[in-house]
Amino acid sequence: MSSIGQVTRQSNGSYKGHLKTLAFRAEISIVPNADKKTDEQPDYRVLCGGVDLGAGWIKRSESSGADYVSLSLSDPSFGPKKLYANLGRAAGQDDDIFAIIWNPRS
Repeated sequence: MSSIGQVTRQSNGSYKGHLKTLAFRAEISIVPNADKKTDEQPDYRVLCGGVDLGAGWIKRSESSGADYVSLSLSDPSFGPKKLYANLGRAAGQDDDIFAIIWNPRS
């Protein structure tokens, strides 16, 4: 699995950091979705300079039982497909720093 960015958890429950792919480099914010009314709606919105770049859902790991955030990102530079990623602990970092781990889907 490849890390395509890193974010730091903020005291208000949001995350701030950067996303980097071969064609895309941007500062991003992952913020709680204040408009969430149903379980089908995302728990987070992913923003880049005020532009909606994607969404995030809190999921539970089947193996560990721990919660994590699953992201779905979309941008014209990604082409017609969405980019999927998960927030995971960044190796050797403290508890508030997360790697954005690319999750390729066929």
